[in-house]
Amino acid sequence: MATTVETLGKLERRLTLTVPVADVRAEVEKRLKVRARTFKAPGFRPGKVPMKMVAAQYGYQVENEVLNDKVGSAFSSAANENNLRVAGYPNIEPKASEGNEEGHVVFEAVFEVYPEVTIGDLATAEVTQVKAPVSDAEIDKTINILRKQRAHFHVKGEACEHGPDAERVSTESFAENGDRATVDFVGTIDGIEFQGGKADGFVFVLGEGRMLPEFEEATLGLKLHESKVFQMTFPADYRNKEVAGKTAEFTVTLKNLEVAHLPEIDAEFAKMLGMQDGDLVKMRGDIKENLEREVGGRTKAETKNSVMDALLKICEFDVPNVLIKKEAERLVEIARKDLEQRGNNMKDVPVPVDLFNAQAERRVRLGLILAEIVKANNLKATYEQVEAQVADFAKSYEDPKQVMRYYFNDRNRLAEVEALVLEENVVSYVLGKAKVTDKVVTFDELMGNQA
Repeated sequence: MATTVETLGKLERRLTLTVPVADVRAEVEKRLKVRARTFKAPGFRPGKVPMKMVAAQYGYQVENEVLNDKVGSAFSSAANENNLRVAGYPNIEPKASEGNEEGHVVFEAVFEVYPEVTIGDLATAEVTQVKAPVSDAEIDKTINILRKQRAHFHVKGEACEHGPDAERVSTESFAENGDRATVDFVGTIDGIEFQGGKADGFVFVLGEGRMLPEFEEATLGLKLHESKVFQMTFPADYRNKEVAGKTAEFTVTLKNLEVAHLPEIDAEFAKMLGMQDGDLVKMRGDIKENLEREVGGRTKAETKNSVMDALLKICEFDVPNVLIKKEAERLVEIARKDLEQRGNNMKDVPVPVDLFNAQAERRVRLGLILAEIVKANNLKATYEQVEAQVADFAKSYEDPKQVMRYYFNDRNRLAEVEALVLEENVVSYVLGKAKVTDKVVTFDELMGNQA
């Protein structure tokens, strides 16, 4: 089978595949004979049906199967002979018979090949390594958040049945930040009520940002059963498109007002957080460990992003469009499933693939770069590293052993961990070669800039 290779573009190639008709006919006849052994037809015993009848029933189907197999085999052989690293699947079409060699069928396969990836000088790569300290202040702040999550609300101005708390029990009955307000409200646009603009007994905590700023500002300072009329303009990108960018007039009435009673930081509070012996020192130690794990994960992600950005800058090459398209389609599917899990009906909602092209190209490009670094430097994910990574995952669960079994009993899950470890090994390798600048950020900065 003769083949010729043409270069159509930087990565696009065309192979002309020639398949002898005699080979096709011989294989078709062979396969029809196999079919004839079990073919049944009225008036004939199994295996005794004339070949003409077998060919009439299966000839077209078998011929297509043989052609596909022969052309596929010819393409694989030609690609190997010409050292072509084919990206994705080829588009194979029959070539017009004019000018073709007699006794042969000719096909053209158009496809893309993988690029030659050359890693630039890592010594010139500039990488930022992010660090963030976990101090007592962060532990105290976390404890305060945990207290708020376990707050008991009681009517403002009344003594709390859970014990005296002079700092939080107030004789004032007007709404302040931190109070839980129950309100009735109704909104109109041009004098007409709109969907979602009315509610009775609506509950929210002032200062948490659940409501739009104008709504919270109007509620602040209200006394029980007091009403207020105010104007509010919805953001242009508001989720309810019918009112987005429009100005509404609201009337809000304060029906109930409660103040938060935070639990004391004592043995009972420690028990709420899982310290069965109520040890406050252990509680703080456990919180610190969790914070350090979270900070470690985020700083590692920030540093990895910096490494990836640096690699993209020093490695320039063309990326096969077929790989970008495939990755973009995968990202679309992930996005659809994510939206469906959030309760959205995505059955008839189109998700444009083009929206994911830039992200897909970045992922494909980085995948090729990382694969080249791994190959060139013989980087591997050792069993000890994989085991340590799984153990780190398991730390945050109640039954770490069950989590370990979850990964080690499934080869696919373990392969995902191995890929993660290998990627981290690449990051470590690059950090050892590049110009690294340490950047210390505050805890709050890091938490507000999740990678």
